[in-house]
Amino acid sequence: MIQAVSFGLLDSLNALLIGVIVALGVMLPRNAAYRRIVTLLILGDWFGVFLLSVITMVVFDGLGDLVQKALDSPVFGILLIATGVLTLVGTVRSNGSGDSPLVRRILAPLQAPSAKTVLVGFILGLAQSATSIPFFTGLAFLSAGDYHAAIRYVGLVVYASLALSLPTLSAVFVGLVRAYPYSVFGRAFEWMRNNRELVVKLAGYIVAVALTAFGIVALV
Repeated sequence: MIQAVSFGLLDSLNALLIGVIVALGVMLPRNAAYRRIVTLLILGDWFGVFLLSVITMVVFDGLGDLVQKALDSPVFGILLIATGVLTLVGTVRSNGSGDSPLVRRILAPLQAPSAKTVLVGFILGLAQSATSIPFFTGLAFLSAGDYHAAIRYVGLVVYASLALSLPTLSAVFVGLVRAYPYSVFGRAFEWMRNNRELVVKLAGYIVAVALTAFGIVALV
């Protein structure tokens, strides 16, 4: 269970969703419905993550002992280390601007709260999870654990929430900045904006080091 929680928290370092939330906080006018927009966005993202986690758990449960054998195999540790190294290389080579054309396209339908807001979040949740090694690794540990089926599937609610923990905290932080721009939150946000590359790269480094460390532990 600890492994599943660890990988769930690691999956919460969702740079794309956090970047969208921060961009909304900067771009939306002061009188805009920021709270409703971000709440619907995160809710949609949560449903995307939860749906994929349920599908993945059904598949993993159907594989039976193969999941545990894969986790016990040295190939699993090597895969984690390779992913960590690739993440590190990608982080070093990225410009860390966080202002990509993709983010700008995502922001277009998020100017007001609507069904599109939930849909965008849902698509982001599916896309982020489907391309996340920590997401699938955490579910593999949860599936291979000696837990009752009810506990595993109810636990997916917590797992999806863990995967959205950091974006949710980011949304609250940005909301406080918008409400109190001259507070300590506002000063911290201004520092992060002035050091955007450092902040983005730091998140990448954390994921890279954690994946590599988990891989080494799996091999020992």
